[in-house]
Amino acid sequence: MKELSVAEFGRRLAHLLVSLFILLCVTFVIGRVLPTDPVGAIVGELADPAAYAAMRARLGLDLPIYQQFFLYLNGLAHGDFGTAVLTGNPVSSDLAQAFPATFELATLAVIISTFVGVPLGLVAALFRDSFIDKIARVVALVGHSIPVFWFGIVGLVIFYAGLNWVGGPGRIDVFYEGLVEPRTGLLLIDSLLQGETEIFWNALGHIILPAIILAYAAMAYITRMTRSFTLEQLSQDYVIAARAKGVSPFGTIWHHVLPNIAVQLITILAISYGGLLEGAVVTEIVFSWPGIGQYMTNALMIGDMNAIVAGTIIVGFIFMLLNFLADVAYAVFDPRMREAAR
Repeated sequence: MKELSVAEFGRRLAHLLVSLFILLCVTFVIGRVLPTDPVGAIVGELADPAAYAAMRARLGLDLPIYQQFFLYLNGLAHGDFGTAVLTGNPVSSDLAQAFPATFELATLAVIISTFVGVPLGLVAALFRDSFIDKIARVVALVGHSIPVFWFGIVGLVIFYAGLNWVGGPGRIDVFYEGLVEPRTGLLLIDSLLQGETEIFWNALGHIILPAIILAYAAMAYITRMTRSFTLEQLSQDYVIAARAKGVSPFGTIWHHVLPNIAVQLITILAISYGGLLEGAVVTEIVFSWPGIGQYMTNALMIGDMNAIVAGTIIVGFIFMLLNFLADVAYAVFDPRMREAAR
């Protein structure tokens, strides 16, 4: 392994910061030019014109947009995303409460998609054009083709309303709310840390269906890319030599192919994880999941641009950060990237 040079790391970090700044600019401008009225949402439609103008001035909306942007940057530098119209709380406080639910859902989803998608892709490539391979390709195609919200509604109808195998909408049953102290914000972990096994199983029953639904699209992508990476390696000379020496097909995959595609898989998993955080919005709406997606949707309904801009920036930053880390891992561990850098 060759260490990444400081200059190369700095260049990649600079790209991340520039991308984040562009996201910030675009999101802020869109939030200001949309035909919404955050002042009216606060003071009401029948408010006195003087009160309306005072609130508009208080929010800084009477200033030119470039001054508004610099004021917003100054607030961000101090951790201030503004005040949410929806709740009246600082947006940073609302996001701190909503994000752990999204993080927990997306993390469980990426674990499920990885443990299903990677083995399925490996087996499909190993038995190319077999019945298993065809099933894997159909599964991947369905995952790419059918909308998540349709899967969510059908899943609730069958497994909750019909079979009663899983919990209903929400993160936990109402009579369990507030019984677990939010130490990490992750309900499954907090309930175990406090020995509340009954609450743990209740929370698991609520999260398992939305996690599987959310994981399916990512699993389809992971399966397809793993199959593609594996097929490329199976045609290489080192694999042919290993097979000629009597190494079993599964031994070839485990000891030779998998280590060579590990970096590519890390990149795919990082992209998938960012996509799950980004795409959890629809799933959270269907399952009434109290995460950042539902929070941003509710904010959008009333034109709460502080909440929408802040949520977009947070999700965008996480997506960019995951891609940055995957890019760095690629540069450090992939021999082809090291040769290109010489």
